[in-house]
Amino acid sequence: MYANVTPVFKKGLASVVSNYRPISLTSVFSKLFERVIHEQMLDYLLRNGLISSQQHGFLAKHSTCSQLLETVNKWSIALKNCNIVDAVYFDIAKAFDTVDHVKLIHKLQAYGIHGSSLSLIAYFLDGRSQRVKLPGDASTWKTVLSGVPQSSVLGPSLFLLYINDITDLFHDNVLIKLFADDIKIYMEIKNNS
Repeated sequence: MYANVTPVFKKGLASVVSNYRPISLTSVFSKLFERVIHEQMLDYLLRNGLISSQQHGFLAKHSTCSQLLETVNKWSIALKNCNIVDAVYFDIAKAFDTVDHVKLIHKLQAYGIHGSSLSLIAYFLDGRSQRVKLPGDASTWKTVLSGVPQSSVLGPSLFLLYINDITDLFHDNVLIKLFADDIKIYMEIKNNS
């Protein structure tokens, strides 16, 4: 699959290349094909409870608001009980671009995705080339060795599955909330005074 990448400015100085997000522009047929795979895969994952309930990104009826409401509710209860809440925030830099294809395929197999569905996803990831296209010019084609395409239909869901098991690292009173690649880890500390 070939994709033209359009650099979209995020923030900072416009003259700094790292201040741009690469958005892959793919064909209409590719997007329709992705939509079919995406809907079937997401239906299977949700029906079987395989996506972490702590994830609020790229899912129906979930958003930054739903994540914030759940968090503020927990924190309000802690403060009402005169306890302290410690929180740490993470934003994984270039998260979508650094997804290892081999590890992702392994994780998909662990979630029960096999056969032609897995083969199609592997083909979607492995057979990609891209170039940067600007008005009036374009770079040469380069093979994509890692990452999931941003602005694609399937890419965000694949990324969610890639980081889905991060919530398994935390137990007991350490809580975690996710919105795509933004991670909030917090814990309530009992005030014994």
